[in-house]
Amino acid sequence: MATEVKVPTLGESVAEATLGEWLKQPGEAVKADEPIASLETDKVAIEVPSPVDGVMSEQKVAVGDTVEVGALLALIEEGGKASAAPAAAPAAAPAAAPAAAAKDAPSGDATALSPAVRRAVLEHGVDPSTIKGTGKDGRLTKEDVLAAAKSKDGSAAPAASPAAAPAAPAAATGERKTERVKMTRLRQTIAKRLKSAQDNAALLTTFNDVDMSAVIEAREKYKDLFAKKHGIRLGFMSFFAKASVLALKDVPAVNAQIDGDEIVYHDYVDISVAVSAPNGLVVPVVRDCDKKGFARIEQDIANYGKAAKEGTLTMDDMAGGTFTISNGGVFGSLMSTPIINPPQSAVLGLHRIEDRPVVVNGEIVIRPMMYIALSYDHRLIDGREAVTALKIIKDAIEDPTRLLIDL
Repeated sequence: MATEVKVPTLGESVAEATLGEWLKQPGEAVKADEPIASLETDKVAIEVPSPVDGVMSEQKVAVGDTVEVGALLALIEEGGKASAAPAAAPAAAPAAAPAAAAKDAPSGDATALSPAVRRAVLEHGVDPSTIKGTGKDGRLTKEDVLAAAKSKDGSAAPAASPAAAPAAPAAATGERKTERVKMTRLRQTIAKRLKSAQDNAALLTTFNDVDMSAVIEAREKYKDLFAKKHGIRLGFMSFFAKASVLALKDVPAVNAQIDGDEIVYHDYVDISVAVSAPNGLVVPVVRDCDKKGFARIEQDIANYGKAAKEGTLTMDDMAGGTFTISNGGVFGSLMSTPIINPPQSAVLGLHRIEDRPVVVNGEIVIRPMMYIALSYDHRLIDGREAVTALKIIKDAIEDPTRLLIDL
């Protein structure tokens, strides 16, 4: 008896998705609730589980096809027996050998490889069946593969040489190649939203610099006690989140948004935190930052970062948000002009910390400094309000006691 697998509900106002990849092929055994396909929506990737135990009998759509909610994706034959032929077929292609090995491994059900992981496996010549996955349900992540590649001894190095060999003829003949790759639905959406923000908002950015000495000293002094009590590392983001709360409460326009010919003010602070995912930048929302302590904010951010790497963020995780913090400093950025995340009206950009000479009490001293930037929609936020908000954030970071006494 064949069971139909259909496109599930994708989230509020999301009617269609793109089939990103098949995680199971015809003839392969599947278990109930095991992912068989990955769908890409405008915001996140969603795994489609099998409703029953059985064998994948037929795929109804191809990778790259656009499908609507309720559309038929595949058929699962209940009680069927897995075919040996489909599993062996990929091994005939040398480039696919590592992926095939993963499927034949004892933990094969947990190691369905995403495109990014497959590329990393092929590039580094590692055996995925020997790597313990840290992703959801034990699945491999790109970071797992890179870590395994780093730990390989010298005797394994030649394994990667066959993959590099095809480059030699191209270099000898002077041939230059190009590759066309279709944009993912997420990347297309990011492009449209950012361009829309530039077209529809009156964007302006104001800058300041922050002496990070006090925050660095506080982290160094309390990091062990904090981790012991709360089970999470004390980072910089919670300081900036709480400092932003002070600014947004004092300057409500920065926490507001334009809706038609009305301004919507929020009496709560939901901060979208930009994190990197395999397919692009995503902004899950840390809700009620005005009511949460440092530990809860750090835990929420850590959970979202892990989920982004594993591709398990949900539509609800991304919905809403009244303000955004984007930390380009983790990639080495010195300064930037971040673009707002519509319909929000402002975004705070953080950058790398570096020792610079500054004047303090008439003397030149070396301090760990960071440039911060606030981009805002000038239709709603006046320059005075934007500068004031950024100055409040600066003052709170340079004197964290302000965070405790709401000053």
